Amino acid sequence: MPLDTAPDVLDWPFARTEDGEPPAILAQLRAQPPRVVRLPAGAAPARLAWLVTRYHDVKQALSDPRLSADERRPGAPVRIQVPPGGNPSSFLRLDDPDHARLRGMIQNEFTMRRVRRLTEPIQRLTDELLDRFAESPQPSDLHDAFSRKLPTLVIGRLLGVPQEDSGFFVEKTRTTISQEDPAKSQAAFIEMSEYLGKLAEYKRDHPGDDLISTLAVKYLAPGEITLDELVGVARLVLVAGHETTTNQIALNILSLLLDDELRERVAADDGAAIANFVEESMRYWSISQDAMVRQALEDMELGGVRIAAGDAVVISVPAANHDEKVFGCPRRIDVDRDTSAHLQWGHGPHYCQGAPLARLEMELSLRSLLRRFPRLRLAEDARAVFRRGTVFHGVTRLPVTW
Repeated sequence: MPLDTAPDVLDWPFARTEDGEPPAILAQLRAQPPRVVRLPAGAAPARLAWLVTRYHDVKQALSDPRLSADERRPGAPVRIQVPPGGNPSSFLRLDDPDHARLRGMIQNEFTMRRVRRLTEPIQRLTDELLDRFAESPQPSDLHDAFSRKLPTLVIGRLLGVPQEDSGFFVEKTRTTISQEDPAKSQAAFIEMSEYLGKLAEYKRDHPGDDLISTLAVKYLAPGEITLDELVGVARLVLVAGHETTTNQIALNILSLLLDDELRERVAADDGAAIANFVEESMRYWSISQDAMVRQALEDMELGGVRIAAGDAVVISVPAANHDEKVFGCPRRIDVDRDTSAHLQWGHGPHYCQGAPLARLEMELSLRSLLRRFPRLRLAEDARAVFRRGTVFHGVTRLPVTW
């Protein structure tokens, strides 16, 4: 059945539940083959798309080379608008060989061995932020003081961004991905890109021990990468390393504040329980908000539906991570379940390279917070803190007492 003749077209994206969980309609859609949805008016070009919701279909779609991520292709669906004439948002929205070439340039920065070397600096930053927070009046916003700042400082250190500019990146990153005001989002995208471009040119001539310096000296100077490509890589690392980790840390904390039994279980075991909880919390919240879109390169079948070459496909990670056939009782956080198959990090060639660093930040932050503030409590209704209308799910604030 062609896209443009499909009955009962649904308007997408869907709103999360009042409790911040993935949209309730996704549970209904998982019982059916891929459905047709109308991309938002702000998407380019305006069109219909197949929405994939079942776990095994989503997993196939994430790794199938017949589904292109390249937003430069004619008619490619775009989730986050890039200003006219702007460079692609990152290699995340490219296919091989360009994707593999750019991804390979930063691969060594995110190995387990390299990430473990950051344990002491991250722990030191964590302790400093919590020391400062302990002196705050009660109630205070833990998100603003801690979960938003820690990933910003960590990723800034990794990239080589001066600490005094971290506030600029928090604001521009949040505005870029909000998509509530397309004009503001595009302006923030341009400002961030221009800053990173100037920083890369400076680092090429005055290198330091950081990722942008490595890219500028090793690849930009000899002409193996363009400045636009370097900016795209740096911007991806910045957004993925800050925005996603920031919101996931806050949601991890919120999960424990909403469930005393879960909190006691996690706090009592300083080892595996925290690591298991972090993975399960990522599955449960699934913050990606269906941001993954693809274009079929050829006629193909997916989930029992015939998809034509050129068709747009929306890949719903939140739906897959709540598939009852894979994760029993998905609306419950269960630290005893095997959550290793969750898809929050993606799957296939675009699997998140920053996963080891994000895991380290989340585990260290939770362990330190539970030890330092054993009487931490949420100061208002949790439903009031969730973000709305953004590419990544999260919270606007986390008011607590201790």
